[in-house]
Amino acid sequence: MAVKKASTAAESGAITITGIDVGVVTCLIKGTSPLIFNRMAEKAKRELLLPKGRKTAADKAQNLKHDPIQEFRSSVYQRDAAIGGPTRLILPSPAFKGAMSTAALETPGAKKAQVGRLVWIEGTHVDVYGVPELLMSVVRSADMNRTPDIRTRAILREWACAINVRYAQPTLNRTAIATLLAAAGIIVGVGDFRQEKGKGNYGQFTLVNQDDEGMLRIMKGGGRKEQDEALEAALPYDAESAEMLEWYTAEVARRGRKEAA
Repeated sequence: MAVKKASTAAESGAITITGIDVGVVTCLIKGTSPLIFNRMAEKAKRELLLPKGRKTAADKAQNLKHDPIQEFRSSVYQRDAAIGGPTRLILPSPAFKGAMSTAALETPGAKKAQVGRLVWIEGTHVDVYGVPELLMSVVRSADMNRTPDIRTRAILREWACAINVRYAQPTLNRTAIATLLAAAGIIVGVGDFRQEKGKGNYGQFTLVNQDDEGMLRIMKGGGRKEQDEALEAALPYDAESAEMLEWYTAEVARRGRKEAA
């Protein structure tokens, strides 16, 4: 008995592939609360790459545990000196995409996984305007005893940036992107001790127009030149940071100790 092979639409006709339309919108961002940088220090990266092992009592007595000035400078994401750009300070662009994805959890009709797939930020980094200051604060380590420690980071009292957001159409549109980003600025934020974490409210932001006076002022007085000068000067952010840094500097000189290894 002969078996006749059934024909299919795929065999009888060409397959049509519909391309995905990509939209892009430029969003101007101005911080509504200070931004704390939280880049992992080179010292910590090297320790992960090639651990030194446990320090002896003699090692601890010979070397300082902290170097606040160096920790301040290494806490920021910086553009390489050989690469041109309007700012020295930068932020990884996925920080804003992550903020939008998290905001989708609190936005009706939006899904975190969907936003993660259909939205991305142009470039690997975003130029950040603002003058960095030295912040020293008490933190808790991740060990079982939650051991307290002093951590030094850079903080921007005022900050601003511009990002180009790309998105898949027609699933998303300009209005949806603006809504998600605005929500991210209120309930998520970027940087360390941000709103998303629950305790802090740093790194919050809002969307502004290109003629916003606050943003224009920050961009004019917080570019590459001003940031380089601020990183060199390492001025304290608040009275507590100033007090701790002053005591540290005087005590190191009195003890004649070496810098942190």
